[in-house]
Amino acid sequence: MLAKQPVPGRVKTRLCPPCSPAEAAAVAEAALADTLGAACAAGADRVVLALDGRPGPWCPPGVRVVGQGTGLLADRLAAAWAHAEGPAVQVGMDTPQVGAADLVGAMAALTAPGTDAVLGPATDGGWWGIGLRRRHPYAFVGVPTSLPDTGERQARRLAGLGLRTRLLAWHRDVDTWPDAVVVAAAAPATAFAGVVRGLAG
Repeated sequence: MLAKQPVPGRVKTRLCPPCSPAEAAAVAEAALADTLGAACAAGADRVVLALDGRPGPWCPPGVRVVGQGTGLLADRLAAAWAHAEGPAVQVGMDTPQVGAADLVGAMAALTAPGTDAVLGPATDGGWWGIGLRRRHPYAFVGVPTSLPDTGERQARRLAGLGLRTRLLAWHRDVDTWPDAVVVAAAAPATAFAGVVRGLAG
C-alpha cells in the first residue's frame, strides 16, 4: 500500500470545501485504518505500507512500514514493490469499502492459472488495486496518474509487457465529498463511514 501520513493540508484536499483541512485528514486517517485493517484480516503473509511520513495509531501492529523514496509516482511504486516477495496485491487508500474478502478474491484471481496480473478499475478512470504474480520494475513506467484513462493506460502497459491481466470488480474512489457520502453509505460499518456521518451530521 502506498499512502501519505494523514496530516491536515496534505491529504484529501479535494474534500475542502465542505471539509476543513483537519476534517479531511480525519477522513483520510479513517480510510487508512480501514484499508490496513482489511489487509491484515485478509491473511496476507506480510502487509507493507510505503508511507510518506510517519505511522500513527491508525497503523495496526504487524504492518511493515517502509519509506516511499523519491521521484515520480512510477519510481515510488517500483520502490514499494521491491519489498514484495512472490504474488502480491497493492491497494490504495481511497477505497475504504474494499474489505478483506475483496483482497482475498484479488489474490485468488492473481494466483489462478494463466494469470500474471490483476487490475481493479476505479469509477474515476484510475485503479484501486493492482496485483502482480512477480514484481516487474517497468510495470508503472509511462503511466500518468489522475487522468480519466489512467486505468486503461495501466492495463495497456501490463499487456505491453506480456502480462496476462484479469480485471477485478469496479470500486468508487473517494476523491470528493459526494464520493465520501456514497462510499460511506455502501460500507456503513467502517470507521470511514463513522467519520463521514459525524461530519455530515
